[in-house]
Amino acid sequence: MAVREEVYGFFIPSVTLIGIGAHKQIPEKIKALGGKKPLLVTDKGITAVGLTEKIVTLLKENDMNCVVYDETIPNPTDKNVHDGVDIYKKNKCDSLITLGGGSSHDCGKGIGLVVANGGKIHDFEGVDKSTNPMPPYVAVNTTAGTASEMTRFCIITDTSRKVKMAIVDWRVTPGIALDDPLLMLGMPPALTAATGMDALTHAVEAYVSTIATPMTDACAEKAIKLIAKFLRRAVANGQDIEARDAMCHAQYLAGMAFNNASLGHVHAMAHQLGGFYDLPHGECNAILLPHVQRFNMIARIDRFADMARWLGEDLTGLSDRAAAEKCLDAISQLSADVGIPTGLIELGKRYGKKVSKNDIPIMTANAQKDACGLTNPRCPRDEDVSRIYEEAL
Repeated sequence: MAVREEVYGFFIPSVTLIGIGAHKQIPEKIKALGGKKPLLVTDKGITAVGLTEKIVTLLKENDMNCVVYDETIPNPTDKNVHDGVDIYKKNKCDSLITLGGGSSHDCGKGIGLVVANGGKIHDFEGVDKSTNPMPPYVAVNTTAGTASEMTRFCIITDTSRKVKMAIVDWRVTPGIALDDPLLMLGMPPALTAATGMDALTHAVEAYVSTIATPMTDACAEKAIKLIAKFLRRAVANGQDIEARDAMCHAQYLAGMAFNNASLGHVHAMAHQLGGFYDLPHGECNAILLPHVQRFNMIARIDRFADMARWLGEDLTGLSDRAAAEKCLDAISQLSADVGIPTGLIELGKRYGKKVSKNDIPIMTANAQKDACGLTNPRCPRDEDVSRIYEEAL
């Protein structure tokens, strides 16, 4: 039997710090990378709860000044990136710290790409388009979901096209990733739920990806088990430090899985909802997840049966098909338990957006071009994608 030649990469930061009190090492780590005057990229929400000042003070206590850019918005835009680049250059910064969830990290990665390579952020849409290394970069996470603090993914909204650009580039992987559950205690229940379901989506899509490997499988399995056990607890009581710590590990493991096995059509479709309506990414993923995976199920029934077991379902006496159905039920139940809206129209109302069936054709066309869909286990036609959007309304 001939052996097919296949080589897979495995991308993670050079150093990762996870645990209670890890944030105290930020100054020494940015210095170790060669940074002397970092640009701190964050958002107004992080500033409002005092976390920005906490890190600025920590840096000052260690004889390091920084410049703060806290204009990042959810679903960060090309304008955010280019504004940040201007501030970086004007203040002669030499390094980056990102503080927050996926939006802050994505914005900071975009700034680093343009600072290092010139041009516009749009030039880097696609896979490995950069040629120069990022500035010294420490990513400090405050949510348990996106894993953007450790990935090679950077998602930026092109405001002219209303499309989320998927930038996948090994050079944007942070030099040091930092996850401290102490920085997550203030996350409200809704954000905890949305980011936790985002992490589950990462693990599920990576496990059924066409380029999954034994290493990514191991990461996805542990992530799913931890999320099934601890997400409800973290939503119910944000001060539950054991649950917060477990979700730090869960989302990071899910990041390790999808950073190397990539994703699928949940993300390809969710990106359009974010770009078109500016809806929150985690909740879009959570709503789409059971619908897309029901479509995918026939491609990998065995793997859906595995995930049902990891989600805590009793599969005694069940066929693989029946077990796979249990997986979809368990995902929907977890989503309901943590308060995710039942559909996209309800989600839109929650955020003052009108989600319309009339927009499905253009969102379908854009989803079919999204790089995340390349590793989906089943190849959907345009009509399949449109139908899934309609089912999720």
